[in-house]
Amino acid sequence: MTPMERLSAVATGKPVDRLPVFCNLLDQGARALGMGIEEYYRSGASVAEAQLRMQRRWGHDNVWALFYVGKEAELLGCRKMVFAEDGPPNVGEWVIRTPEDIHRLQVPTDLADHPAFAETLRCARLLRAEVGGKVPICVYVTSSVTLPAILMGMEAWLGLLLTGPAELRDELLAKCSALVQAEIAAYRAAGADIILYSIPFASPDFLPERLCRSLALPWAARDLAPGGLAGIVYYVGTARMEGMAAEARRQIGVEAFYPSPRDDLRRLRAELGPSPLVAGVLNDIELVRWEPDRIRAEVKALVDALDGGPALFGTMLMPLAVPERSIAVMLEAAYACARRERA
Repeated sequence: MTPMERLSAVATGKPVDRLPVFCNLLDQGARALGMGIEEYYRSGASVAEAQLRMQRRWGHDNVWALFYVGKEAELLGCRKMVFAEDGPPNVGEWVIRTPEDIHRLQVPTDLADHPAFAETLRCARLLRAEVGGKVPICVYVTSSVTLPAILMGMEAWLGLLLTGPAELRDELLAKCSALVQAEIAAYRAAGADIILYSIPFASPDFLPERLCRSLALPWAARDLAPGGLAGIVYYVGTARMEGMAAEARRQIGVEAFYPSPRDDLRRLRAELGPSPLVAGVLNDIELVRWEPDRIRAEVKALVDALDGGPALFGTMLMPLAVPERSIAVMLEAAYACARRERA
């Protein structure tokens, strides 16, 4: 089966040769091409080529049209990024420092022509031309309730979110939601199949459940309403979604979930029921220190927990420090366990 056939079959309850295996290799692309991180992320063609090379080499079931999360801050005026050679780029300045900055914030009307987004969309189009319909093309979108954290800093955003003024908070959220909607539309037009919708602020690890229900999830519904839910995967980063996943499904209608390694998959499946797609996500940070036998045991335990409904095996955002040998051991174990799971 092709990766796309495999994922589509799993999502619809049809037989598959093995569970899909998503391995989220991002910054590793620079190393694959022998480039520095900053040079690498200047070019959509470089990112696309690296994604294709890595997918052919490792055999996993996805590719990414993703540069770095701070790219979204650039769309709203961030002019400085901090590039390191051993990890992902990050924002080097806050777009929002005062209430007046929120009033002045301008959301681009056409991302297809935006210089900060052109290479990202070029990457997606190149991937579509090469593997469209065969390998799922994944993109990443930060939710409106989470995006302000990279525009003004976590402390300032939590202060505004929790204590207001509510009018200023909602003005910022409305602008961020408009950007999310524009990103999703642009990505779909460029050929994206899977949109990882990131909303850590809908986790009880971040906010009290009442605020998750009354604030974060309604804004998520607003983000996703215009384009519909096709290809949307609900993601809360390394925070837990247990206890709020079913509420997210009820309020938003999403049917695919990418949990944290900290979630208990059996409890999560019991909460969601048998029909949604649920990923089992390995804590890939630990691959830096785990020996091969430990990797194989952790992969087996994760796959064993993926019962009771549609599922896939996944990783977080693999650190550059993970040795290639550990990646190979993880994937070999995942393929073997995923075939036994389907037998």
